[in-house]
Amino acid sequence: MDGNLYIDFTSGIGVLNTGFSHPEIVKAVKEQVEKLVHFAGTDFYYRVQVDLAEKLTQITPGDYEKKVFFTNSGTESVEAAIKLTRWSTQRKRFIAFLGAFHGRTMGSLSLTASKTVHRARFFPTMEGVTHIPYAYCYRCPYRQEYPSCGMYCAKILEELYFETAVPPEEVAAIFVEPVQGEGGYIVPPKEFIPELKRIAERHGILLVDDEVQAGFGRTGKFFAVEHYGVVPDVITTAKALGSGYPIGAIIFRKELDFGVQGAHSNTYGGNLVASTAALKTIEVIEKERLVERSRRLGELMRKRLMEMQEKHELIGDVRGLGLMQATELVKDRRTKEYAPKEREMVVEEALKRGLILLPAGRSAIRYIPPLVIEEEHLNAGLDVLDEAFSAVEKKL
Repeated sequence: MDGNLYIDFTSGIGVLNTGFSHPEIVKAVKEQVEKLVHFAGTDFYYRVQVDLAEKLTQITPGDYEKKVFFTNSGTESVEAAIKLTRWSTQRKRFIAFLGAFHGRTMGSLSLTASKTVHRARFFPTMEGVTHIPYAYCYRCPYRQEYPSCGMYCAKILEELYFETAVPPEEVAAIFVEPVQGEGGYIVPPKEFIPELKRIAERHGILLVDDEVQAGFGRTGKFFAVEHYGVVPDVITTAKALGSGYPIGAIIFRKELDFGVQGAHSNTYGGNLVASTAALKTIEVIEKERLVERSRRLGELMRKRLMEMQEKHELIGDVRGLGLMQATELVKDRRTKEYAPKEREMVVEEALKRGLILLPAGRSAIRYIPPLVIEEEHLNAGLDVLDEAFSAVEKKL
């Protein structure tokens, strides 16, 4: 850019897992464009959409019969999941989490609670959503310590909310990110998601796994929920599915499907070009073993970040899975006071030195390079990050 070289640690906000313009994906897209750009896949049959749907049912967790509905984005995938779970359960309430990001259209916005700016001046949103604290161990809202807490943050849903404010028989679904994205790249303890699943099953509630940012190899598993050994009822996807082409999908238990034709649909979902890109994306991820690569390079990145934490007082916490890592910045490690200004300074200093970063949450920086990044480029980017922290600390 302008004759300068940059190392990207953002992947277009988690979209470019296969890198920028992967040649095999570009070739497949070009061939499809020359044949046919679009037809109404929701009303008529075309092979590539069926092949993609079959592939998604194979790679997602769960050995039950599944169906797939295609969308154009993450927020539309969540909207479809909202309608699907309401339809199939005939219930109207939802559980979501503080710090969650599920999108900014009206239904998904009702589930989102990562920044007030997203919701300001849009009240009232969809009724029936109750937000509870996420398993944020670094800043436990209940002032507990893991593991002696006994997963209080999950059990409180059943022991308090379901006993006082939210009739469980009215709850259609629990929407959860297996790693909170915009909320700060927060990784819950391994027992958290299984405990939510246990509660959901006990009360006939569906568990919706939002993999929009964490899916397709980003965390060192094809889907982040696999780290917890849980099989969700519905999975929402987008972002990395299309390697930059706009496509999303929800994958769900067959028996949950809408009972009548036309209850939900769209025009562009599963567009021919986007479906072609998505099918080739999954092929590339499998052929180039990018899931395993994410796990291996993620371990390298985490080691380097932990070393930086020992060196830089600004780094209060290091967390993540695979190549979905973050550092949370604090003014003081004892008080854990947020450091948003210092966070922005680090991002700016890194950019000056050729490293592209993005913030997450109130005081964290996310590190999500393409899964195809070369180890030498990953290390070079981390060297720049180290320099950026040093430069900021000299100014403070």
